[in-house]
Amino acid sequence: QAPAGPPSPGLALTTTAFPDGGEIPAKYVGMDGVSPKLEWTNVPMGTVAFALIMHDPDVALQKRPDDVLHWLAFNIPGASRELPEGMPAGATMSDGTVQAKNLRGGAGYMGPGAPPGPYHHYTWELYALDTKLEVPMGTPQEAAATRNAVVNAMDGHVLGKAVLVAKFHRQ
Repeated sequence: QAPAGPPSPGLALTTTAFPDGGEIPAKYVGMDGVSPKLEWTNVPMGTVAFALIMHDPDVALQKRPDDVLHWLAFNIPGASRELPEGMPAGATMSDGTVQAKNLRGGAGYMGPGAPPGPYHHYTWELYALDTKLEVPMGTPQEAAATRNAVVNAMDGHVLGKAVLVAKFHRQ
């Protein structure tokens, strides 16, 4: 029996906007910030869709009940290998991508906005899924899914995960 070759590299998430572990430029922060272009490689076989969660886990470390959700997009088509810079706000995109409610209740990207003090670490988590997610969208007034509904729908369907981390603090 021939020995198995090295394992194939896992799903990888990158951006040209800042280095992994680096500082997030002003263009991408605050209420007027735009989402950075994200690209991914090494997509697992059988991927039907992707889900992206951007959050600030440092808030949870401050003994708050939950971290801060900055962006959640799901049902990103499985053939996609990027999200463009400046994703528009809105619950459903023309390609079927759905954006859930962020902490402020809007559907779409919410830039980092940590208060003055130490750096906060912002984490982008990309999940390769073996199915499109069926998620309740709430009332027409809400027009967006919730994080819990998306995470629950992902259970048992994750083929791979990639993580990108960057930091920001207000002077």
